[in-house]
Amino acid sequence: MHKKAVSTFFILCSLFLLMAFVPGKPKRHTSKKTPAFPSKKISPSDTTINPYYIIIDKSDYELKVYDEEGWYATYPVVFGGKDLGDKMKEGDKKTPNGSFKIILKKTNPKWGAELLLNYPTTESYQRFKDRKQKGVIPKNARIGDGIAIHATRPEEEWTVDNFYNWTDGCISVKYSEMKDLFSYIPVGTPVTIQP
Repeated sequence: MHKKAVSTFFILCSLFLLMAFVPGKPKRHTSKKTPAFPSKKISPSDTTINPYYIIIDKSDYELKVYDEEGWYATYPVVFGGKDLGDKMKEGDKKTPNGSFKIILKKTNPKWGAELLLNYPTTESYQRFKDRKQKGVIPKNARIGDGIAIHATRPEEEWTVDNFYNWTDGCISVKYSEMKDLFSYIPVGTPVTIQP
């Protein structure tokens, strides 16, 4: 009888320990109007542990963040001009399509938090060169640079609510929501921009 009681006690303790150390799932962001609150903070300098990647869908006006478990958060966004096609050349106000990475986090004096992308990439240059050869863009055209994910000005969050494309080719997130995105997305995060 004593052995049975000790055995039962051991089993109950083991079950308790297992239940105590099973991690809970983080709460997922479910509203386009409320910023996400990540379950973990990652230092901007720590690019070795980065569970995040970003997909920007121009047709849906959405920036979606994914982690190792799948969808993590969605932020409404706006772009450059009315034409949501691929960026052709400097000054066309179009947002480029393709695969990029965040190469710098900085604060802009006009709109605050900014995540600079590595545009133009080798793929961007190749498309640009092909378009020049086909006569789609002028021979003297330049490819441009400085594409970023950045905030609206504080008083201009309405631009996102009204799908008002105002940038020179960047991706713009509401000022209040960009602070949240900036707080946990590190340098090196992959970004895909699709039509």
